[in-house]
Amino acid sequence: MAAIQTPDFWVAVGFLLLMAAIAKPAWKAITSSLDGRAENIRKSLDEAASLREEVQHLLADYQRKQRDATREVDEMLANAQAEAERTAKEAADALAASLKRREQLAIDKIAQAEADAMQAVRNTAIDVAVSATQRILADQLDDAATAQLIDNAIAELPAKLH
Repeated sequence: MAAIQTPDFWVAVGFLLLMAAIAKPAWKAITSSLDGRAENIRKSLDEAASLREEVQHLLADYQRKQRDATREVDEMLANAQAEAERTAKEAADALAASLKRREQLAIDKIAQAEADAMQAVRNTAIDVAVSATQRILADQLDDAATAQLIDNAIAELPAKLH
């Protein structure tokens, strides 16, 4: 019992009682602080996970939009190429048709020129033949023979007109 009466003993007992009295509230404060910190970390992790999920959705949307845009550009290029080929074919067809029309026009003009030349040759031949006939008749026929030919022509005229 002598040990109980020493000041070291009572300092030790006081220290232990003080520690016991401080330990419970300190333990609560430390655990609540750690629990609050753990809750903040959990919230941050949840928020980061939701942000990551949102970013993944946005990335998927942009990738889909990029694929759609690429497909649309490819379709536009294909349509433009088809349109260019169609336009080139139409232009070639129009050129061929125009050349054919011009060729036919040239052939028609040549045929008309030939017909005009033939008519001119015929007219000239007729004029030469009439002129030659007039000269021959004028040289070979006298007035009596001419009168006889005129009378015969007049007599034949009603028969030839009907």
